[in-house]
Amino acid sequence: MGGASEDARRTAAGDRPTPADARALWRVCEPVHAVTYFAPEVRDALKAVGLRGFWMGYTAARLAPLGPIGPEVGTAVLHNFAPTMVARSLPDAWRYASPEAVLTARAEALPRALAPFVEDLDVGTIEAVTASIRRATEAAGVEGRAMFAAHVALPWPDDPVLRLWHATTLLREHRGDGHVAALTAADLTGLEAHVLATAVRGGDPAVLRDNRGWSEDEWARSVNALATRGLVDRTGAATAVGQEEHAAVEAVTDRLAARPLARLDRDDVATLIATLAPVAQRIAATGLVPFPNPMGLPRP
Repeated sequence: MGGASEDARRTAAGDRPTPADARALWRVCEPVHAVTYFAPEVRDALKAVGLRGFWMGYTAARLAPLGPIGPEVGTAVLHNFAPTMVARSLPDAWRYASPEAVLTARAEALPRALAPFVEDLDVGTIEAVTASIRRATEAAGVEGRAMFAAHVALPWPDDPVLRLWHATTLLREHRGDGHVAALTAADLTGLEAHVLATAVRGGDPAVLRDNRGWSEDEWARSVNALATRGLVDRTGAATAVGQEEHAAVEAVTDRLAARPLARLDRDDVATLIATLAPVAQRIAATGLVPFPNPMGLPRP
């Protein structure tokens, strides 16, 4: 009975975390998660188990929780990577290292990679952050969320720093699955999502195009396809309709990402953000995570 009344209190008007809270939390969780892609400790560990090159390491480590999948499933869950790029790593990666070996190598390297960024947090603070996020993610359903489900199925690590990384990763992958659903509902392919995001935000198309394996010809064809729909003009600049469509997708993404936070109240989320913000800022200050980046993450 007490648990039910507590849940009711947390969902009272004005107390429940909002989509804007979910976005603010993502901005400080994403850099913590992203260390796994760029830290030399992790890259060296993946190389040591036999993976070849940055992208094979990225693809295998990102998808290892799903098991030894092939390029079709990999393309489906990654959504915005060119199929040819995914096929460069899968299924070949599993000939060099099993998913279990990849996960073990990453788990051993991540605490060392993250240690300099969390040195100001005592174990109690780290555990409190982890406990709050765990409470949130345990309330989230896995329906339609393949990447989130695969990570939920992994055991919670014993190491406090690795537990923190795992917690932020669960939120990140939950949000990512929701973003894919929002884009699919808007009838935007992965490449079209990149083209529209670049048109709305500005910047060099190569940041998304080249880092996700698309060719200049494929990008140009996608610009033409979106122009036909009135989302961009023939130069690739976003139209008013395109800006509205992009904003709508982001709004749906934020709304879906807020669902796990229903187990928390706004003060809980504010505490998470306040605790993780300095960590995210330290990560950004080192240049380890590039800005701009293919994740669409703004500088914290």
